[in-house]
Amino acid sequence: MAAPVASAPRQRLALRARLYARVRAFFAERGVLEVETPILSAAANTDPNIRSFGTRFHGHIDAGPPVRWLRTSPEFPLKRLLAAGVGDCYELGRVFRDGEAGLRHNPEFTLLEWYRVGWDVRRLALEAVELVQQALAMVGRHAEVEVLGYAELFARTVGVDVHRDPVDRLRAALGAVQVDPVALDRDDWLDLLLTHRIQPALPAGRITVLHDYPASQCALARVRPGDPPLAERFEVYLGPQELANGYHELDDAGEQRRRFLADNERRRARGLEEMPLDERLLRALGAMPDCAGVALGMDRLLMHLAGAAGIAEVLAFDFASA
Repeated sequence: MAAPVASAPRQRLALRARLYARVRAFFAERGVLEVETPILSAAANTDPNIRSFGTRFHGHIDAGPPVRWLRTSPEFPLKRLLAAGVGDCYELGRVFRDGEAGLRHNPEFTLLEWYRVGWDVRRLALEAVELVQQALAMVGRHAEVEVLGYAELFARTVGVDVHRDPVDRLRAALGAVQVDPVALDRDDWLDLLLTHRIQPALPAGRITVLHDYPASQCALARVRPGDPPLAERFEVYLGPQELANGYHELDDAGEQRRRFLADNERRRARGLEEMPLDERLLRALGAMPDCAGVALGMDRLLMHLAGAAGIAEVLAFDFASA
């Protein structure tokens, strides 16, 4: 019988262990508390671009709703901990997204998410960059950093005005990229431009920090009034790969409920299942302190550190061999 074969060689598994130790030391040095939150939840992610895994509990009915969802991130319970007064905290753990399998995606992957009380997104983005630089230093590397606005990047690379150009102009800027336009809105076209035209051209070995997203792409971030209004959100890219997504966190329960309901309306328009809202999060938001939070994909960071072409090369066993 042939010996079993792991997806990743031992040296890459060891690199993962070293990276986790570096992350934990990074936050210990800064007084940020490591926590663990539930993987199963009665609520789910309403984002129409993310599909949640569902399962069913077969125990006694006093335990609550039997249908449960595997978390797509630890964001909601971490915010409930913030509302309970835990303070600066982080979680390093597995998350799950249905339908995401391929060269750079695995349905279960490792996410690092942390929150800083009293911080804005600019300060948190700098901390995220520092963590990435420390990870790169583990393999003897350092990256240049460029910080620029979302609108500036689109104008410079594909020549569009993200706030004012019509959808037809955005579609034309995609060039030869062919997509099914059914049920796509303006932000979907902007996302396609970013992933298909802009990201592939981001310089290898450079950390790019994008900020000031269109207000329509606020997700769970606050919106800063102005002309145009802007989402207080940032993303960090290492070369062409997105690593992290951060927000100045919204603490308005009414506005958050409106966004969740709008997500479900978009899901209905696409023929997708509506997702149950996280009522516990909504009840907690009013007590959550002013804070900024960010989630960073550890597997993508490991791919960069190891020079791996695919995510399977940094996993003990990928989805196909799990």
